[in-house]
Amino acid sequence: MPAVTYELIKTDKKTRARRGRVTTPHGVIQTPVFMPVGTAATVKAMRPEEVREMGAEIILSNTYHLYLRPGHETVKAAGGLHKFMNWDRPILTDSGGFQVFSLGAMRKIREEGVEFRSHIDGSKHMLSPEKSMEIQNALGSDIMMAFDECAPYPADRQYVKDSLERTTRWLKRCKEYHKNTEKQSLFGIMQGGMYKDLRKESAEQIVELDLPGYAVGGLSVGEPKDIMYDIMDECVDYLPKDKARYLMGVGSPDCLFEGVERGIDMFDCVLPTRIARHGMAMTSQGRVNIKNAKYAKDFSPLDPNCDCYTCRNYSKAYLRHLFKADEILSSMLMTNHNLHFLIDTMRHIRKSIEEDRFLEYKKEFYDSYGRF
Repeated sequence: MPAVTYELIKTDKKTRARRGRVTTPHGVIQTPVFMPVGTAATVKAMRPEEVREMGAEIILSNTYHLYLRPGHETVKAAGGLHKFMNWDRPILTDSGGFQVFSLGAMRKIREEGVEFRSHIDGSKHMLSPEKSMEIQNALGSDIMMAFDECAPYPADRQYVKDSLERTTRWLKRCKEYHKNTEKQSLFGIMQGGMYKDLRKESAEQIVELDLPGYAVGGLSVGEPKDIMYDIMDECVDYLPKDKARYLMGVGSPDCLFEGVERGIDMFDCVLPTRIARHGMAMTSQGRVNIKNAKYAKDFSPLDPNCDCYTCRNYSKAYLRHLFKADEILSSMLMTNHNLHFLIDTMRHIRKSIEEDRFLEYKKEFYDSYGRF
């Protein structure tokens, strides 16, 4: 048996939205699910206990960042990532591919892998499929992502085709290197840019390898949302119904709803934590920019419909004061709320699928949230 399995519980009658369950060595994940991002073995501004208390069932960490600092051997010596960061629930690790390809002129792509310079100190490194697996094996994550090449947007057809074929070759090397299949599972990644036929070609190639799960990569990389949704419409149908489907790097409320409607099970994004540090909150009534002067004497909570720790205990006026005073507590409280908001939204989405009222709940949410 693979370390990670997916069980389809129910499909919405009107859409492709589905309710499922992912079982891992560190616990069960109810899907659809939003995964908070803990890039460097921490969800920024949050204690692991707080992340657990708000109902997060899985978090994401990053191979590239942990390889550079503190080093995968250090994490392995600590007993693995779960013990190192005091998180006893499932962890998914990104392969580092997206971060490496984002370095632009600081990296060179070869068939062997990618040669790059560290953004920390400029030191030279090589990240290959085998090296990515070695690092992720040492980290001990439940779900490991294959090392892939994420084509930029826009990109010409031949570049994207060459890129997806290289991604397939690299995936085969990842699978060949990874032996500990009873404790960790490898997910493949579909590429193909904004070309529907190339998406199908990529999916056919990776599905042949019969992996426990598959991700849709190369979206939310700068393309307009209508193009992203159009491509996503095609992508999901190419992936197996009995395996987990993961849309990488997407986490705004509208993208979560649109992804779920098309049959996606798993999502991740730095958005809720990043905008929290800049004074922005997601609420049931739309976004709140706590920097605005109108909140200086507003003693109501961020969201009257939210029962998170922040909304139960603090006012907009206090949160604005913290932000203006550059207090660390501002990031902590705003992050607490944003993560709680998305995790709670996903809980309501799961319930709506169970009750065959997903589209009704989506409309209720959009009507309340307003423009995205």
